[in-house]
Amino acid sequence: MRRRTWVAGVIAFGVALLLSRTDAPVRTLWPPLAALLVIGATRHALAGLLAGAFAGALMLAGGDPWRAWLALPADHLAPGLRSGWKVGAITFTLVLGGFAAVLERSGGFAALLRRWVRPGPGSRRRLETAATGLGALCFFDGLANSMVVGRVCRDLGDRCGVPRVKLAYIVDSTSSAVACVAVVSTWIAFQLAMIAEAFAMAGRPANPYAVFLKSLPYNFHCWFTLVLLVVAVRSRFHPGPMGRYERTASVAPAANRGADAAAGVMPLPLGAAMRATLLPVGVLLAAFLSGFIALGAPRPVLPLTRDKIVAAFGSDAGPLVLVLAGLLATLAAAAWYPRTAPGGRSAVPGAFLGGCRSMVGAIWILLAAWMLGSVIEALGTARLLTVLLSAGGALALVPLLTFITGAAVSFATGTSWGTMGILFPLAVPAAAAAGAGDPLLHATVAAVFSGAVFGDHCSPFSDTTVVTAVSCGVETHDHVVTQLPYAVIAAAVACLAGFLPAGLGFPAWASLALGAGFLAVLPRLWPAAVTRIGDA
Repeated sequence: MRRRTWVAGVIAFGVALLLSRTDAPVRTLWPPLAALLVIGATRHALAGLLAGAFAGALMLAGGDPWRAWLALPADHLAPGLRSGWKVGAITFTLVLGGFAAVLERSGGFAALLRRWVRPGPGSRRRLETAATGLGALCFFDGLANSMVVGRVCRDLGDRCGVPRVKLAYIVDSTSSAVACVAVVSTWIAFQLAMIAEAFAMAGRPANPYAVFLKSLPYNFHCWFTLVLLVVAVRSRFHPGPMGRYERTASVAPAANRGADAAAGVMPLPLGAAMRATLLPVGVLLAAFLSGFIALGAPRPVLPLTRDKIVAAFGSDAGPLVLVLAGLLATLAAAAWYPRTAPGGRSAVPGAFLGGCRSMVGAIWILLAAWMLGSVIEALGTARLLTVLLSAGGALALVPLLTFITGAAVSFATGTSWGTMGILFPLAVPAAAAAGAGDPLLHATVAAVFSGAVFGDHCSPFSDTTVVTAVSCGVETHDHVVTQLPYAVIAAAVACLAGFLPAGLGFPAWASLALGAGFLAVLPRLWPAAVTRIGDA
């Protein structure tokens, strides 16, 4: 690993030094390529993004390392931190990380699940359905989703005869895919910051929240991943190696039971469990919605109309609303924290600070992505891509090509945020400069998100994949090989029924209906992948 890192670093900076002596337009592609090279060698998004940013700064500085080093924070980071969206993104990410940690520490999710699912006839499907619902409820953070739902469901899954690899598939499918389309999550701050940066680079400043909301219908891979999950649970659809695990579990569920059942979870009354989990999540959503309307809607707010709601979400109140909603939800989680939970209410401050600390790495990735984007803008990389798109007449294929590129990058590197940090400064400005209208730009934004989630969902190098495997008690390799067929199916449908038609001008709702309809009938078209078991 150390040798690969040194080799990648030497290549990244050596090539940058050579390219600093030429004005060839192709040189502008090197910073994102250098970032990919270092990420592939180190498996660390932060190292790759910093390497790409420094390589670009080195080229801008004419090969002077000292000038490049000074220029990165002074010219490519500090100016961007004057943006309210960027400061809000950092603050909200920290706050919501703390909120997620408090909810996890309360034990409320575990108590809810144990009361909803009892071993017995039909318990398999009930557990899988409950795990899917719990994953959707943990929409506010992908990694917290993986850790909480996996640990909570593992013991019950053993007792109900659900293979751990199937549980890992459910947990992983409801982590990044849900967080990516959630209007409030630890992802949203990063997503909004990337959108704001990309549209500013394109010379088409836009409200990032409005763009995010308009891109949601085009986020085909995330939606089809969730649709396929529901189909798999309801129809017992198990393509590839998953069918073998499911058949083994149906014959001898005891073989999957481990001695490492979740221990130490304090049993909570149902009312306390609901207060500890559902109420804080409800406060988060209510504060988010009411905050946008109160701070962003045109005056007078009442009577509230559709136009006022649209204007509210398109206002600049987003950063403040996100932070206030996160703080209010955290206060609610502390107020309803069960007295019988481990450590009592005195454990809340420590849990909150621990959750904030867990997001520091994400903040560093965010800062590095901003620097790389600024360097790419200064070099004019998007202009080169614009020329290539215009010459090839490939504008209609931009969403499809963006998704395929993002999926390949995220699978090879295992980083979703790193993929977004590399692709946003390239895809959106290039598409805008080539003449893309708003629908095509929104589809391109969604294609970056979808491509990033693909690798986060199934790459063996992804932190979400590894955390899910550990929390569910399976080997990472087993989790990857059983989940990959589902991910590839969802990606193929996203390409053929989603991004390709979207680039040709088809409405998003028609693509969603077409793709969802195909996935719904897929078990009938592929009956060999359906596992028949007695306990449904």
